[in-house]
Amino acid sequence: MSVPEAHRREAPKSVRFSVVIVSTSRYEALKAGREGPPDLTGDLLCRLLAETGHEVISRRVAPDDIWALRSVLEEEARKGVDAIIFAGGTGLSPDDVTIEAIRPLLEKEMPGFGELLRLLSYERVGPAAMLTRALAGVYKGVVVFCLPGSPDAAELAVRELIGPEVGHAVKHARGR
Repeated sequence: MSVPEAHRREAPKSVRFSVVIVSTSRYEALKAGREGPPDLTGDLLCRLLAETGHEVISRRVAPDDIWALRSVLEEEARKGVDAIIFAGGTGLSPDDVTIEAIRPLLEKEMPGFGELLRLLSYERVGPAAMLTRALAGVYKGVVVFCLPGSPDAAELAVRELIGPEVGHAVKHARGR
């Protein structure tokens, strides 16, 4: 048996997640008491995580604001989750600041996550994949993923990367 296989056998099979959708417009609508358009990516992430045996214990919307996102990271980490997914705010526009908000707070980074997500995206969409910004790492023992807000990117990330390996990542992040 290989070392990764042995680690996976010792890793938790079910991980407790927080899902954070990063969207200033959706956040403002909710704050004003309006529902806004359906949250396709949030719904999809929750469904896919459940299908892969994980539990979403928190789901929220946050604005594309560095300080707000850092506050959300701290609040969600205190809820006893094993992993947090931030979906959205990773593009190239000046308003997209999820990566810039979260990266400086990570104690460890997993550069392979972004590399693999871009590789898998390239196989589907070609060179447009180079526009994909993604990040993963560890914050206070919690595994954190930042991924694009599109449903296709979210599905690809969960099915191919997060779902199969998050327990393994949590095992190492917690030092278990």
